[in-house]
Amino acid sequence: MSIRLYNSLSRRVEPFAPLDPQRVTMYLCGPTVYNYVHIGNARGPVVFDVLVRLLRRHYPRVEFARNITDVDDKINAAAREAGVPIGEITERYAEAYREDMARLGVAPPDVEPHATGHMPQIIAMIESLIASGHAYAAEGHVLFDVGSYPDYGALSGRSTDEMVAGARVEVAPYKRNPADFVLWKPSSDDLPGWDSPWGRGRPGWHIECSAMSAAHLGQTIDIHAGGVDLTFPHHENEIAQSTCAHGGRTFARFWLHNGMLTFGGSKMSKSLGNVLELHALLQQHPPEALRLLLLKGHYRQPLEWTDDTLQQSVRTLDGWYGVLRDLEDVPVDENAAGKVPEAVEQALCDDLNTPVALAELAALADAARKAGDDTARRAAKAALLGAGAALGLLQQSPEAWFRRGAGDIDAAAVEALIAERNLARAGKDWARADAIRERLAAMGVSIEDGAEGTRWSVARD
Repeated sequence: MSIRLYNSLSRRVEPFAPLDPQRVTMYLCGPTVYNYVHIGNARGPVVFDVLVRLLRRHYPRVEFARNITDVDDKINAAAREAGVPIGEITERYAEAYREDMARLGVAPPDVEPHATGHMPQIIAMIESLIASGHAYAAEGHVLFDVGSYPDYGALSGRSTDEMVAGARVEVAPYKRNPADFVLWKPSSDDLPGWDSPWGRGRPGWHIECSAMSAAHLGQTIDIHAGGVDLTFPHHENEIAQSTCAHGGRTFARFWLHNGMLTFGGSKMSKSLGNVLELHALLQQHPPEALRLLLLKGHYRQPLEWTDDTLQQSVRTLDGWYGVLRDLEDVPVDENAAGKVPEAVEQALCDDLNTPVALAELAALADAARKAGDDTARRAAKAALLGAGAALGLLQQSPEAWFRRGAGDIDAAAVEALIAERNLARAGKDWARADAIRERLAAMGVSIEDGAEGTRWSVARD
């Protein structure tokens, strides 16, 4: 089964094959760590986590890099406002980002390069661009000469005039062309800076990713991914500087871009003031429900955030985990549970079509609910778990799902009350049984009687 992906550069769906059949290289633009990210920033990592899982099933070796931008003017401003060293800001929010991604079920990357750890590579790349006539130094800055790269704009499909207007670039007197972008800029004594041939300074944003990608994955990579909002100027500039620095070699063979998360029809962004902080949402809602919500739409399309959609995701997972809870006593071979059903794999191979994959998962849950004999129940449970694993869902026990938030509930006391209630029911003391149910409800516990006995979970509003 071959993988087909939409390539933003060619603007069509293409069969995917890595440059080296034994090694897939993929780079995802990571966070600028000056604050907690918002839920929209999590869509790319979740979506492309599913892609990395898919690639690992099809190829013997996948090298996946997701960077940390830890030198940036926004970081400088945050550190100044907090009155703390810049490193304290970057370490705090980089660690928070890793923790939040882990809670969403996003596997850590194989490589997590930090911009501050790659200054020699960044400076060397800038030097090569100057030597080849694609960059120039001016007043302590180094700028990329956009006019030296005829294919500039191919990714975004914009004209130079549109790109200058869209990027709101600074028209500085030392620029040869208003579209020329900064590779290096001077740092005052109160800002982070590194010694360079052009004086003490720091890199521009775009050159960081080009240098880190080349350092860890090579001059040509198979897949470069990120949000559609990065297409221009960030990815456009990465292509220009990487191609020119490497003698015309292709920088990335496939460009994948996820659509934005919208709120009330508008893009979610800090500048619009309509952001929902991921770190806070993870404290308020089941992380797996957030992940499911982010996978409900096709990754290339905008996805609307609503509270109703989130609650629907919780109810959907309640149903799926309910099926698994009913099948808890059904043994499943570990290899069988790790096999992805063909229909789910086919959907993901078709440009990562998660809506179709989720529909298939729902059908598998229905089939498992209706399965009759032991053989059918084992096969149905294995298929459901395999489909969930492909999407990073259904990875916890049903008990953990239904008892989430039970940290303040005394489980032993609950079990004792349930045992007491069962005795009351056996003796037909219905008043006593009802009183115990009410007492459990007051403790925040919901109970359900079934053929397997009485189960309890945390009561939900």
